[in-house]
Amino acid sequence: MSQFSGVQSVIYGVSNLEEAKAWYTTLLEIEPYFEAESYIGFSVGGFELGLDPDARNVISRADGVVAYWGVQDIAAQVERLNSLGARQHGEIVDVGEGILMASFLDPFGNVFGLIQNPHFKLTPGTPDSSD
Repeated sequence: MSQFSGVQSVIYGVSNLEEAKAWYTTLLEIEPYFEAESYIGFSVGGFELGLDPDARNVISRADGVVAYWGVQDIAAQVERLNSLGARQHGEIVDVGEGILMASFLDPFGNVFGLIQNPHFKLTPGTPDSSD
């Protein structure tokens, strides 16, 4: 058995924590489950999306790394993100076998990826799995 349980948290650096909280609350259509002066956390499908003003100071800014958040209808979410003021970073691309991907820049300069993957299933025992 692997020592790794999978990705649990994705943390975005933001310049204004309150503005980011409002934007992501609207995007995700949920309230944060955790709030402190220096960090806000959302529970998204059993995984965490965190907002952290201190993460803006990370030297590499995670160049080359994109977190892709699963959606059921990528076209609808692309339209929605555009309406919320995100800047499309990558068009919807069919990468094969019915898997569709797209990416955006959020208002805080982070790459926010979307993926519609009909083959993805959560491992039994993980949050929000049907097991």
